[in-house]
Amino acid sequence: MSDKLEIIRHSVSHILAQAVTKLYPGVKCAIGPAIENGFYYDFLFPEGTSISVADFPRISAEMKALIDSKQDFVRVELSREDAKIRFASEPFKLELIDAIPEGEMVTVYENRTGGGEAQVLWADLCRGPHIENTREINSAAFKLLSVAGAYWRGDEKNAMLTRIYGTAFTNPKELKAHLTFLEEVEKRDHRRVGRELDLFSVHEEAGAGLIYWHPAGGRMRVAIEDFWRQEHYKNGYEILYTPHIGKSWLWETSGHLGFYSANMYSPMQIDKQDYIIKPMNCPFHILIYKNSGRSYRDLPLRWAELGTVYRYERSGVLHGLLRVRGFTQDDAHIFCTPEQMESEIIEVLRFSLSIWNIFGFKEIKAYLATRPAESVGEQERWDAATESLRKAVEKEGLPYELDEGGGAFYGPKIDLKIKDALGREWQMTTIQFDFNEPERFDMTFVDSDGKRKRPYMIHRALLGSLERFFGVLIEHFGGAFPVWIAPEQAALIPVAAEFTGYAREVALKLKERNIRVTVEDGDDRLNAKIRACQTRKVPYMLIAGQKEADAGEVSVRLRDGRQLAAMPAQNFADYITQKIASKSLEL
Repeated sequence: MSDKLEIIRHSVSHILAQAVTKLYPGVKCAIGPAIENGFYYDFLFPEGTSISVADFPRISAEMKALIDSKQDFVRVELSREDAKIRFASEPFKLELIDAIPEGEMVTVYENRTGGGEAQVLWADLCRGPHIENTREINSAAFKLLSVAGAYWRGDEKNAMLTRIYGTAFTNPKELKAHLTFLEEVEKRDHRRVGRELDLFSVHEEAGAGLIYWHPAGGRMRVAIEDFWRQEHYKNGYEILYTPHIGKSWLWETSGHLGFYSANMYSPMQIDKQDYIIKPMNCPFHILIYKNSGRSYRDLPLRWAELGTVYRYERSGVLHGLLRVRGFTQDDAHIFCTPEQMESEIIEVLRFSLSIWNIFGFKEIKAYLATRPAESVGEQERWDAATESLRKAVEKEGLPYELDEGGGAFYGPKIDLKIKDALGREWQMTTIQFDFNEPERFDMTFVDSDGKRKRPYMIHRALLGSLERFFGVLIEHFGGAFPVWIAPEQAALIPVAAEFTGYAREVALKLKERNIRVTVEDGDDRLNAKIRACQTRKVPYMLIAGQKEADAGEVSVRLRDGRQLAAMPAQNFADYITQKIASKSLEL
């Protein structure tokens, strides 16, 4: 977003607040910043007043009238005392004023009419900047989009406000393009597609933020997990399984109870001792490491686990598969010597990129986060680890940004962000050094010189979590998945009831080849059956009629409407098996 566009959007948010205060007397204003792709403003409406998208035409009409009145935005400086008098009836503004350091001037932007007898129509507490006059806003290039609830300052102990979202552009053409993009986003929304394809559900009455995988989603998950395990074994990893709960001393020792307790669930008493449901897997992997003495000859150790963990998230931030309270992390820990560190980072980055490539994500960017002000570990180790991360990124030719001071307190890291089919960026893979836990758990190995030394510990989440990855995957493909992970890879469609038997015979042969296939044996007409399969986004529809039954063939129709020449059922089995084995993204 350009600086100019950000200023326009910020200014339109003020126009929104001006319109709302005019239309709804007694409303209290909070904040209204520009954000990525738009703006919002938070309000506290009088008791008994509520806002919905049905009110947007009225609010938008008032906003256009204000824009067309060619108001000036004028910056004014006030003392804290004068500002408090100015905003005496606005409790949220008063709280913001109190947060301004003593001695600093308070800046206010006034909306004024032009001319010699300028009149202040409205004013807002704001640092700016703003446009000079509303004539710089194209009144046909903004749109109010949605309404949501938002706690004041993001704290659920504070008042619940009404947040109105909108967007603005420099011209109507850009606005139209953005609205088209939003329509596509809505069509691909993983919650919507998940319902349409019957992949998963969330049941608030049984627990918010917990995912129920349906049979179709379960088939996809099995395909992804099987692939994940095969690739890990091929790349030198061993697979671990660890408990879901452990004694609280594990997280006391790791430091998580001190730094992360707000995201952990309360202990449970077992045999008069506190147990905690695990928020991460690393302490358990460390216990396995310490189960026997380790030599430099044993290292590196690459241990991976699809471990289900539980973390508390506020109800207001839960979002389908993308923000949950229980999830399965595709976790891995690498324990290595200092000499192996660089080659291990290069290898884990190569492995990560190869997996993303198979799933069809080509645009990937790295973010290298360095040591923050508050951290643990020797500077020499930080420098060596950071340099190994940098070399790995450069060796792979990845574009990257340096995030100075953005590392965790216990080590530097690389985050990989991928772009989906709509150009949206998602943070997925994390490769994180940890200088904290090896010290806290007194991890050692015997080096070639006979001395005990600390191993380097590297956390690595490749897909992040299966739930979040699945949500991204749904939106990337819009539910039209590559055949190798599609829950339903082929459907046999008899043209009439008398060919159902033949369709079932073909389906049985395909199942023997481990192809996920169904038979459309209902009473609907052929076209209705085809439409049903297209709605389910089945990659291949196999038509079975008299001609096909006589020749032992199937007519092949693709979900995108294309058709292949009729072929023997065995030939189709060979064809689809090759597509599955090669992990092809094309039908």
